[in-house]
Amino acid sequence: MTDMLRAPAEVKYADELDWLESIDDGPKPFSWRLSPRMVRLFVLGSERADGLEREIPQKWFGDRSFVERSIVTLASDRGLLLIGDPGTGKSWLAELLAAAISRNSTLVVQGTAGTTEDHIKYSWNVSMVIAKGQSRASLIPSPIMTAMEKGVIGRFEELTRSTSDVQDALISILSEKYVSIPELDDDNIVFAQPGFSIIATANSRDRGVNDLSSALKRRFNFVRIPVVTNKKSEAEIVRFRTTELLRRHRIELDVPPNLLDILLQSFADLRAAAASATSDDDKLESALSTAEQIGVLEDAILHSTFFGDRTLRAETLAGSLVGSLARRSPEDLAILNKYWHGVVEPRSKEDGGHWPAFLEGGRQAIATLS
Repeated sequence: MTDMLRAPAEVKYADELDWLESIDDGPKPFSWRLSPRMVRLFVLGSERADGLEREIPQKWFGDRSFVERSIVTLASDRGLLLIGDPGTGKSWLAELLAAAISRNSTLVVQGTAGTTEDHIKYSWNVSMVIAKGQSRASLIPSPIMTAMEKGVIGRFEELTRSTSDVQDALISILSEKYVSIPELDDDNIVFAQPGFSIIATANSRDRGVNDLSSALKRRFNFVRIPVVTNKKSEAEIVRFRTTELLRRHRIELDVPPNLLDILLQSFADLRAAAASATSDDDKLESALSTAEQIGVLEDAILHSTFFGDRTLRAETLAGSLVGSLARRSPEDLAILNKYWHGVVEPRSKEDGGHWPAFLEGGRQAIATLS
């Protein structure tokens, strides 16, 4: 396999998916490659009670009921909408589900203000149209149309960031299950094959950008993914992603558990402060998601590797945290400065350990950015 900067889940876990498919004797809806039970097992990992000959690691960390409801939705003729705050793992869950069900998670449309109806239906190869006219050969199917033709899962990221015209076009696809091509006289309808469905994601913080119409909402089953607040679960996610990061960058570096605890505690403190804030100016612009924690840790690890002594230190972690979360000046810097003086400083005196170095590293980073 050619090296990839980021391999899709079906490539990354190909051996695992092959093995699960070989032992899977459960009923499979439509053209699914795995049964619903095996899809759940692939996403959430195996347990001793499953009685498997090999262990399947957990890849998405969240409530089992969210995964089961998602799988049941995709086994019906309704679309699946994963909605939640940034960094809650919506896109990762969508990718894992598409990989397990269809062995293809790359049929993706990214919703933006510039997304057009062509992006979810079709466009034309202009040079071929000029040379030979419009035909199925000169048609360029969208990822969604390709998913319809193959009877697999198509994905739509950030649905609420796309305009109402695009959302209206999606209503037709979800309800009628075909796309009409009026430019052609013959072979001018593409029907969805059994197994086709759409997994869409939406950021709950984008409410009001391009709200979904009631007609489109009716064609989706909603699964709300909450922010992970349980420290044990969050620690598992961060460790899992950090291990992948180190493997991808071929870095050998230990992450001291005490430093991970400091990172988790800092985010928990800042979330509590944001929850009690009375105005937006008193809240960090950051969503303080688990994904952002992973980004802070990745930044610190890479900085320690390339510009340090290959040892992750509290000062470096603090600098990465401040640098990642201080997006507005002076508002975010003022919030972080208040946190450092009001929470980190007393904790460093009471708990000791890595906290004093974390305190000093944060102070220096705030002073540099102020």
